[in-house]
Amino acid sequence: MTYSESGVDIKKEEASIKSITSKMKYKRKGLGAPLSDIGHYSGLIDFGEYALALTTDGVGTKVLIANEMQRWNTVGIDCVAMNVNDLLAIGAEPLSFVDYLAVESYSEEFAEQIGEGLAKGVELSNISIVGGETATLPDIVKGFDLAGTCLGMVDKNSIITGDNIRQGDAIVGIPSNGIHSNGYTLARKVIENSGYSYSDPCPYNTSVIIGDELLKPTRIYLEVLDVIKKLDVHGLAHITGSGLLKLNRITELGFDFYDPLDVNDIFKFLQDEGNIEDPEMYKTFNMGMGFVIILPEEQADEAAEIVGGKVVGRIVESGIRVSDIVIK
Repeated sequence: MTYSESGVDIKKEEASIKSITSKMKYKRKGLGAPLSDIGHYSGLIDFGEYALALTTDGVGTKVLIANEMQRWNTVGIDCVAMNVNDLLAIGAEPLSFVDYLAVESYSEEFAEQIGEGLAKGVELSNISIVGGETATLPDIVKGFDLAGTCLGMVDKNSIITGDNIRQGDAIVGIPSNGIHSNGYTLARKVIENSGYSYSDPCPYNTSVIIGDELLKPTRIYLEVLDVIKKLDVHGLAHITGSGLLKLNRITELGFDFYDPLDVNDIFKFLQDEGNIEDPEMYKTFNMGMGFVIILPEEQADEAAEIVGGKVVGRIVESGIRVSDIVIK
């Protein structure tokens, strides 16, 4: 199975994004002027000696599993996490959040659980929810969709875009705790075609059912800020949709992951059941590594200790490789 066959074609998605952004020509001048082009993890605008950073993201088709399980108290964490982690990937400290909830119909129990997850997400991120919007759209939405926007701040001199990445820099990987919030169209298709249901025990851990494993909330990598304050970070990446291809956002140089982090059991299970090739897995999922820090080799061990990760590779001239698997 492939991500494209399951319904998500990354190349077509990229082409659509280019078509949308090609029309976005106007730019404000002065205070509030853009400091970054569209396409990095976060948008940046001028705010005096600081830059304000903005991200927006949603939970995606993970919400369909929440509906199937009738358990919605974790997807709010995902919504916050996906936005916060994108802010961290440019070196910005998250400050505040607004959410957008579109529903087919109202339910108090459902709403309380969504609020529970959002509240936990902002607590873990040390930010505040300052507003939001709920819309009832029965003619458009079947079930619900949850998205949000996060505001952050960074000193203009401390923005990390990846421009300082050099060959020989070390790559520190931080473990993910599962699928996070990407690749669920493929993951759901695998389960649907496998003969398993979301209520079945995981074959690799019978104390947990498959649905609970798939609903694990996205890890929030706030500890990255501690590395930024202490060490000379050259680049950061949040591994989300399109997997390791996401690294192309931050540099044209290559990545040699000669000692990758362990792959989570959930990915091994999905790969076996879906008969998915290795490169396709690394182009779709985080495969056990949710965040990447790039910095000088002599600082890598200290960074790894701070975040609970390890040195997983080095920056090379071109390409993306994981051990003997060629991704690009």
